[in-house]
Amino acid sequence: MHSWIEQLNAPERPKRLEALQGLYQLYCEGKVQKMPVDDEYVNNHIHTTYSFSPYSPAKALWMAFISGLSTAGIMDHDSVGGALEFIEGGQILQMPVTVGMECRVDMSATRLAGKRINNPDQNGIAYIAVHGIPHHRLERVSEFIRPYQEHRNRRNREMVQNLNQITEQYGMGISFERNVQPISMCHDGGSITERHILYALALRMLDVLGQGEKLVRFLKEELRIHLNARLESYLSDTANPYYAYDLLGVLKSDLVEKFYIPASDECPAVSDVIALCEEIGAISAYAYLGDVVDSVTGDKKAQKFEDEYLDLLFEEIKAIGFHAVTYMPSRNTKAQLERVKMLCDKHGLFQISGEDINSPRQKFLCEAMKDESFRNLIDSAWALIGHELAATEDPDMAMFSETSDKKFLALQDRIRYYKDIGKRNRGGIQCETHSGI
Repeated sequence: MHSWIEQLNAPERPKRLEALQGLYQLYCEGKVQKMPVDDEYVNNHIHTTYSFSPYSPAKALWMAFISGLSTAGIMDHDSVGGALEFIEGGQILQMPVTVGMECRVDMSATRLAGKRINNPDQNGIAYIAVHGIPHHRLERVSEFIRPYQEHRNRRNREMVQNLNQITEQYGMGISFERNVQPISMCHDGGSITERHILYALALRMLDVLGQGEKLVRFLKEELRIHLNARLESYLSDTANPYYAYDLLGVLKSDLVEKFYIPASDECPAVSDVIALCEEIGAISAYAYLGDVVDSVTGDKKAQKFEDEYLDLLFEEIKAIGFHAVTYMPSRNTKAQLERVKMLCDKHGLFQISGEDINSPRQKFLCEAMKDESFRNLIDSAWALIGHELAATEDPDMAMFSETSDKKFLALQDRIRYYKDIGKRNRGGIQCETHSGI
């Protein structure tokens, strides 16, 4: 079992899927058990190594499966490179999956121009999600995003140079080609993000300073980074198994602004991404962040985002052509999310679960989903599955196609229809296990 688990992150895709098949066979024989769960859990926003994550698509699926998720969705930044592996892995595990892509878009031609939206690094640029991509249109999405990946890597190289102006004096310079590219999946359609750059720096820091007090002192005294008690405790613990990822979170929270170069050519106009979604039958979703007090992943400072102009934001995303909003029940307060849900209902926007997994500290199950007020997100996950299956078979059957618009006057009727499709195709016949689960 341990050998298979290690192989889930192998460099070659066939090896990863072979390991997943081996682990599933052990599960079917009762030698591996799922975590017992007390409710139905879904998550449509799991990052993989094709953007930034400790998990390959195969390993992300295995973690989701043994954690007790009913469904799982891949959501990488500027990439669908891991989507086919995720689909095939779902078939191996008899687990329904969805595929999507997260990207940043330019909002300068909208009423949100110049505002801090949901992006801590740059005003006027927003994160959005492309959900439920029909499987036969994945190559079209790759074709669309490829030029933006190339623009992004030119800026990535320049940001590494900026970062080296800060770190080289301490013997911690890094190379884009030698340190950043090798920890990415850019050779197989993956993207390179600021997290890759900072993870490369984190590894270099650990080479030079090691773990513990010396590194903590360096962060506080030399880089002038504020550490709250929780993060300082993590980095003071030399036995911490997630040390490099915790260090990455600290660096992302406080260091990005010191080497960041504003994104320009790598961010398509929001209208272009909406048009892509309409062309391929995918579902466009605005990714709600909301004002941050204590970041779930430790990589965002306390900061105000879109809450103070949320009514305007919803009016504008509806006018632009978005069909959905994705949000994290664990990230925001109940009051924040009640307001978001109310505005979604007011504007007829589909609501999607979006617990973005990109750190080994994060749980695949979101306990907040047990709250009855979020039961709609479970129905939405099954509707998203139904949409993806239907749109893959017949583009005219996409959830927000012209055909569906004529058939359904009420959003809830549409959700029920596609939920039924998803539930009827939930993975085929399950293997018999001896675990009693």
